[in-house]
Amino acid sequence: MIEPFGNQYIVARPVYSTNAFEENHKKRDRHHKTFLDHLRVCLSCSPQKAKRTVLSLFPIASWLPAYRLKEWLLSDIVSGISTGIVSVLQGLAFALLVTIPPGYGLYAAFFSTIIYLFFGTSKHISAGPFPILSMMVGAATVRLAQNFPGNTGSSNNSTSNSSSLDDYKVTVAASVTVLSGVIQLALGFLRIGFVVIYLSESLISGFTTAAAVHVLVSQLKFIFQLTVPSHEDPCSIFKVLYSVFSQIEKTNIADLVTALIVLLVVSIFKEINQRFKDKLPVPIPIEFIVTVIATGVSYGFDFQTRFNVSVVGKMNPGFEPPNAPDVAVFQETIGDCFAIAMVGFAVAFSVASVYSLKHDYPLDGNQELIALGLGNIVCGAFRGFAGSTALSRSAVQESTGGKTQIAGLISAIIVLIVILAIGFLLEPLQRSVLAALALGNLKGMLMQFAEICRLWRKDKYDCLIWVTTCIFTIVLGLGLGLAASVAFQLLTIVFRTQFPKCSTLANIGRSNIYKNKKDYYDMYELKGVKIFRCPSPIYFANIGFFRQKLIDAVGFSPLRILRKRNKALRKIRKLQKQGLLQVTPKGFICTVDTIKDSDEELDNNQIQVLDEPIDTTDLPFQIDWNDQLPLNIEVPKISLHSLILDFSAVSFLDVSSMRGLKSILQEFIRIKVDVYIVGVDDDFIEKLNRYEFFDGEVKTSILFLTIHDAVLHISMKKDYSTSKFKPSQEKDGKIDFTINTNGGLRNREYQVPGETKF
Repeated sequence: MIEPFGNQYIVARPVYSTNAFEENHKKRDRHHKTFLDHLRVCLSCSPQKAKRTVLSLFPIASWLPAYRLKEWLLSDIVSGISTGIVSVLQGLAFALLVTIPPGYGLYAAFFSTIIYLFFGTSKHISAGPFPILSMMVGAATVRLAQNFPGNTGSSNNSTSNSSSLDDYKVTVAASVTVLSGVIQLALGFLRIGFVVIYLSESLISGFTTAAAVHVLVSQLKFIFQLTVPSHEDPCSIFKVLYSVFSQIEKTNIADLVTALIVLLVVSIFKEINQRFKDKLPVPIPIEFIVTVIATGVSYGFDFQTRFNVSVVGKMNPGFEPPNAPDVAVFQETIGDCFAIAMVGFAVAFSVASVYSLKHDYPLDGNQELIALGLGNIVCGAFRGFAGSTALSRSAVQESTGGKTQIAGLISAIIVLIVILAIGFLLEPLQRSVLAALALGNLKGMLMQFAEICRLWRKDKYDCLIWVTTCIFTIVLGLGLGLAASVAFQLLTIVFRTQFPKCSTLANIGRSNIYKNKKDYYDMYELKGVKIFRCPSPIYFANIGFFRQKLIDAVGFSPLRILRKRNKALRKIRKLQKQGLLQVTPKGFICTVDTIKDSDEELDNNQIQVLDEPIDTTDLPFQIDWNDQLPLNIEVPKISLHSLILDFSAVSFLDVSSMRGLKSILQEFIRIKVDVYIVGVDDDFIEKLNRYEFFDGEVKTSILFLTIHDAVLHISMKKDYSTSKFKPSQEKDGKIDFTINTNGGLRNREYQVPGETKF
């Protein structure tokens, strides 16, 4: 019964052990589904399930019939045109990161958007090239291209080899994209999109920041127009920097000046768009404006001839026929493809989650995997490269009023127009301008360096993950860096659970609240009772740490006490059998003064016997181990009589830890220290029973619902002979207590002063 009194409450209930609670409250029999049950449901078929499956695989069938034509169409058209212009420019720019001709970036921008229109569940993200993924595909492409016959290892090969090398790079990039899509598609159909949870926010932030640094370094050769050898081994970023700065005197000034001007203008206007986004009807399309101006200036003043600048070059109108991927590339890039698949999905899903929460609509992670996978497969078949979503492009689509993926369809039409009709107009555009546009999109990622200070204040482990991920990725490269970062992140989780912050609890305010006794002043500990809390799972890796922390908390090793007592008992029993030890009402009388060392050696040679329970039934007297023993036999004295283990935060035990925990409990029980486990749930108890944890020594009676139940039980047990409870209460074993928030305890039948202690 709960009786509220203002901001206080009184609870009247029996003191419950787990056994007593189950006796008083009948437990409902529940059927836990087995694997076969889940499989039967999965394989069952009905018209309703078939309809749900179709709508799940084709989300467009759900939202398109409900499309509000008059309300949404104009907004989607405006948003689609703005996003399409950005998609064209980013497709061209990000193709340079893949080290293939810029025109192939348009294929990536087109096919990814079209496929996502039919299969994606987000209404606001813009599918297509993403700089980090482009960089990862480019890393795999460069590594395989190094073995291509005739490749000199530089960015500028001879004219005879240039075309065939570019074709090979395009084939490699397309093959990597197809395999990445297959992996995403397989994960989606197997419904295991949850694997992305192993990429934490800190890890993704550190990885994308480091990848942005790689993108920045990779674009220097286009900005300075230098011949830079390709490197793909660890520390390659430093080799690229050395190559750039060792030949800095060969810089093409026209490319450098153009890139700096474009980068400055784009950065300024992006900042204006960000600061005045609430006042501007649509963001200023600065990338489109500078591209048109730069293309016109380059064409009008013939920069290619006069200043020998590098331009986009020939752009063939239309699409190339689809090609089958190179299976040999699959074998060489399986690791890269898995990393690309995971990073692409993680980025797309995180961005989509932001907009789904903002606009309140559901998002299906597994269907997102299917949409991205199909997009990459189709894109790779048509010689494009892997895509996800670019943060800046998705922000344009959402901020310009995009309501649905109809905006994505309009943007795809814009890209299609460029591919089929007006792509030739971009041929005079300098590659340094595309490099500057790519760098202009990195500001948000590079600004993530500020995360270090924020994470350091909030969580040191997350800060360490961020810094380590960033360093690993910069030094080892994108593929190895991501793998090492995930391994390090999992290691921190193991470290946190392997070395949990165990604590000793005490009562606060004489109430039913128990907190770490180091944190508060008004703390009360029942004499001879220790309450120990473990805040993590207990498993094979931390059972030793748990044991040591428990020993530190109680102040002694129970195994050492047990062995000392068994040694002393063997000596006392031997003296008693030889008639050298007599018992009188006043104590022991011993007729010898010393004991032979050989007895001690005998005990040490039978160490396993010393770990057995102490048995004094054959002696005509009881031994008080905290009193003076004959012959000055020394046994450590302990004041602890009860130990409470708070397992409310222990989610599971494995077999190894169960064996270790049982050994610990047995050691305490054998030295007459009562042990109680509190706060465990029914599944935990069921697992203990299944592994035959309880026996004649470790009994189920040690389980209690709460710490306070165990404390009251101990208090009643120790004061039982002097208690004032009625005989009927003693027989029933159910004592009702009233718990006041002012700290007092009283029997429901008797008025006890508020100062009464436990």
